[in-house]
Amino acid sequence: MKYPCLVLKSVCKTPITVTVFKEGVSEDGEPLTDVVLNLMCNYQDKAKTVITADKQLVQLSAQAYFVGDIAPELPTLSNGEVEVYGVKRRIFQGEKARNPDGTVNYTRLDLI
Repeated sequence: MKYPCLVLKSVCKTPITVTVFKEGVSEDGEPLTDVVLNLMCNYQDKAKTVITADKQLVQLSAQAYFVGDIAPELPTLSNGEVEVYGVKRRIFQGEKARNPDGTVNYTRLDLI
């Protein structure tokens, strides 16, 4: 059975560079790069203001949606960074949304 694609290629118009890190660090203390991908995504960002006792704090977060599985060789996408619109953001968590047959319908990265 063919499942409908929930993230359409026609709405993925934002260029993004995704860098996924391996476990561990290099000799210099840098993260070890596993995969670097130049892709197109559907990018959604948001900001909220949290009022603390001392001052206001603005928290930025975003989500990037991709058609299919962007890194089939990796079981999870939980550590890395992306560059979009000239700004680097950290990958907070990743999701590979699966169809009932186990294939990946779309990939979502939550960014901070």
